[in-house]
Amino acid sequence: MTATTLALAKVRNIGIMAHIDAGKTTTAERILFFTGVSHRIGDVHDGDTALDFLKQERERGITITSAATTCRWAGHTINLIDTPGHVDFTIEVERCLRVLDGAVAVFDGVAGVEPQSETVWRQADRYGVPRVCFVNKLDRAGADYHRCVDMIRERLGAVPLVVQLPIGSEAGFEGVVDLVSMRAHVWTDGRHSVVDVPPGLAEEARRWRRTLVETVAEHDEDSMTRYLSSADLSSADLSSADPDGGQPSEEELHAAIRRLTVTSAATPVLCGSAFKNKGVQPLLDAVVRYLPSPLDVQDVSDEEPLSALAFKVMADRHLARFTFVRIYSGRLVSGAAVLNSVKERKERIGKIYRVHADKRVEIESAGAGDIVAVMGLKQTTTGETLCDPAHPVVLESMDFPAPVIEVAIEPRSRGDVEKLGAAVHRMSEEDPSLHVRQENGQTVIGGMGELHLEILVDRLKERFHVEANVGRPRVAYRETVRRAVERVDLTHRKQTGGKGQYAKVRISLEPIGAGYEFVNRVTGGRIPKEFIPSVDAGCQEAMQAGVLAGFEMTGVRVVLADGDFHPVDSSELAFKIAGSMAFKEAVRRASPVLLEPVMTVEVTTPEEYLGAVIGDLNGRRGRVEGTGERTGAWVVQALVPLAEMFGYVGDLRGMTSGRGVFTMRFAEHAEVPAAVAKKIIAEG
Repeated sequence: MTATTLALAKVRNIGIMAHIDAGKTTTAERILFFTGVSHRIGDVHDGDTALDFLKQERERGITITSAATTCRWAGHTINLIDTPGHVDFTIEVERCLRVLDGAVAVFDGVAGVEPQSETVWRQADRYGVPRVCFVNKLDRAGADYHRCVDMIRERLGAVPLVVQLPIGSEAGFEGVVDLVSMRAHVWTDGRHSVVDVPPGLAEEARRWRRTLVETVAEHDEDSMTRYLSSADLSSADLSSADPDGGQPSEEELHAAIRRLTVTSAATPVLCGSAFKNKGVQPLLDAVVRYLPSPLDVQDVSDEEPLSALAFKVMADRHLARFTFVRIYSGRLVSGAAVLNSVKERKERIGKIYRVHADKRVEIESAGAGDIVAVMGLKQTTTGETLCDPAHPVVLESMDFPAPVIEVAIEPRSRGDVEKLGAAVHRMSEEDPSLHVRQENGQTVIGGMGELHLEILVDRLKERFHVEANVGRPRVAYRETVRRAVERVDLTHRKQTGGKGQYAKVRISLEPIGAGYEFVNRVTGGRIPKEFIPSVDAGCQEAMQAGVLAGFEMTGVRVVLADGDFHPVDSSELAFKIAGSMAFKEAVRRASPVLLEPVMTVEVTTPEEYLGAVIGDLNGRRGRVEGTGERTGAWVVQALVPLAEMFGYVGDLRGMTSGRGVFTMRFAEHAEVPAAVAKKIIAEG
């Protein structure tokens, strides 16, 4: 094993993910303190955390943008990214999970698995990211560790490996029992000590360790069968694990748990109270023991040609542009030329930095497995690959969600016009979920929610000094088609005295689930190859404004079947115009309809207001999917059109005497009812 391989084996690239207010940033701040990166503990409520460094984050007490840092624990290097928990900033979680090897999923010990917990869990599933669970806030009234474990199993479909039990509950929570070592970790007056399992918990701990060993054996049969077949689990002394007596040793059980974690076959579950500084050190131990190194994810090496993925672009307070990069192979060297294989353009690496939140340390180079920030990349944006020019490769990119809400912005003065254009361009580079378009002389920005747009407008004023008038938020509707159109012939002919324009196309059109597809079935050179992309470009341009109310279109497949050209008068422009005109005509014949974003809404309310809440959701064109009791309150889950949810915060407070709360996340686009669509089209 080479020195590089040995070093990589002790690297952990991890993210911390959770629903908002589960204690994610507090957990990250404690990690920085106990690993020695910070010499004081930052607090979200006091607005002095290291990782929430933006002004808007400290004012609101939430994470808006992911923050990276590096720390060391038990001889391992941990590259850690703290991700947002609010649904409006889920794109930050998405692009971080794309480049991370593992994650810590933090859950509120009272609320358990919440809506955004499910969202980030599914994102981690999509990218195959192994996880360790940390059930936080066990010092809070109503905390229930075992209910949280059940929710992880039932709502997330995971196989939880309970490796810790809490000692005490609510205000009496004082530590955890490690079921692998059968030792107790307790925290008294800020001091951490490892002691024998309290006598009152010994039998319960023995029972849960048996469950842990059995669960591991069910999913890691090759390594555990010999222990289970020879052990009398009902009587074995589990506190003194002995392989000869049929029980796995600590090291063997740790190794088996790690194998299951790395393959995502099972997920270790730990517990604690980050705010009270309890449970963080064992969590760090679990990170280095169970989560994968870069070597576990793929065969990486500094000796291979360079391949790296740009996963985030951001500017500092002085508007210097940084690109965050995950290196998968080779070395990234300051001053070197690299190839952006997506755009097929060469770039030059400027300075390279290791990052701690908003602070940076310059380094000369970085190798496989590293996550660093780079200056000097002028054309590279999120999701693009950097590689050795002699060995081009394109890494899997990312899909970004379409906006569900928009707001129109007008500069207040002529001087702000140019600044606004430059500012929104810069912001859209940093945030792929921000969409910008021009409409009737106005700049329209689209995002993932009201808070997302509010933050974007704040940044315009604070970072770019743009004064603008902002309209009311409005729903980002979409248009699509309901039926296929077999054939549309369109001839574009224009004669202006000199060289004319001529293009003839025949297309068919059909609905698909989402997005846009273009299929070329032209044969025999009926349309020259160089004009085919122009037809595609014309169709895509026409999709930007649908035929009903001018909303962007989605869910359409275009097939170019035939056409004709003129050796003199045909051009790329002519075929682009013909494609656009043919597309619009096909859409008119294909029963176009409006689509609206529908949100998954989860409302928590005292029982006495349950009927009022359900009745109100029904009145908002909502469909109640289910209700259930949770820690003394009732939870209502419903699907509700976003258009009906404006002002819901105040309405819910009013009908529940200020005691109801709700969360909301995008679920799907659905067809707008005819009566509602007619009104939207008339207003458009």
